[in-house]
Amino acid sequence: MTYRAGIIGAGGIAGLGILGLHDEEDIGKKKFTESHAGGYHATDDIELVAVADLDEEKLGTFGEAWELPDSGLYTDHREMLREADLDVVSVCTPSFLHHEHVVDAARLGDLDAIWCEKPIASSVTEAEEMCAVCDEEEVELVINHSFRFTDRLQRLRELVVEEGILGEVKSASALFRRELLRNSTHLLDTLVYLLDARAERVSGYINGENDAVDALEGDREVDDSGGGGFVVMDDGTFATVDCTVSRPISSMSFQFIGTEGKLYLNNDDGEWRYWRLEDGTHVEEDLPGIEGAWRWDVDYRGSFANAAGHVRDLLEGDAENHSTGKEATRSLEIIVGFYISHYTDGQVSVPLDRPLRDVTITSW
Repeated sequence: MTYRAGIIGAGGIAGLGILGLHDEEDIGKKKFTESHAGGYHATDDIELVAVADLDEEKLGTFGEAWELPDSGLYTDHREMLREADLDVVSVCTPSFLHHEHVVDAARLGDLDAIWCEKPIASSVTEAEEMCAVCDEEEVELVINHSFRFTDRLQRLRELVVEEGILGEVKSASALFRRELLRNSTHLLDTLVYLLDARAERVSGYINGENDAVDALEGDREVDDSGGGGFVVMDDGTFATVDCTVSRPISSMSFQFIGTEGKLYLNNDDGEWRYWRLEDGTHVEEDLPGIEGAWRWDVDYRGSFANAAGHVRDLLEGDAENHSTGKEATRSLEIIVGFYISHYTDGQVSVPLDRPLRDVTITSW
């Protein structure tokens, strides 16, 4: 069976290409692997048949690049959902529109899956409503936290969570570039993924700095910026998070300290190191079943095809969703917690009380 896919939002991550990741002269002309359209293109049994965007010029460029007929181009996403007979829809619009488009897709389209870009939403209330509507409509909501769709990170989670190579994790530290919603949601999702835990208490700092005005040609002020703080997880792990630095000097790194070992990961330098604790001495060893380190040019680029393949497996009933909306809400809770803590000069408990779940962090 061939499944029919559509995309809401014909921007860079959908398939037009992203400045900084792709050459400017190729934007809108080449088929990029690291995109939702690229993921569908690389996956057997899924065919991209429709895309919707308000910008007719962008829509036409997208259609030419991905060889879609005019009948598959829509300026109204609701019309596409009603008419295109889709099995899965990607939501690739700015984060503040994810709630509207996921809810519309779940309610208006006769869909089995929605593949939504990260972060899941701009507020915890919106994220929870998206999950609830998808549950009601029996639609799988898959959030594109790309690291979860890489073999190395999946194997590392098995080692840490299931095989317990670190024992009981006591401390973690994480570093990545600003901004919190646009970029560092990847870092925080990886943190909760590897710990298999949820934040319990958050204390945060927001520096008000961002790089997106230049990177995205942003024409309005938003809340999304650099920041960080500490997080106490519900398994007792104490984690520090630093997402204050700019893109040129940033380095995505993690360190985990456990009762039976320690782990250092640097996804920019391509260095993963593991030490087993033996009689009070840390002994360095290879990570079992992992050859080499996670790399942006290999793992990230391949994650979209892996994610689309996972979507296909969900459509066929052959898999369990391993990047759910509920999981994605865990990283959003931390980000919102950082903001609330900074502006109230206090610590924040998770789950957030109802009024705090409505706090919205504006972004692009």
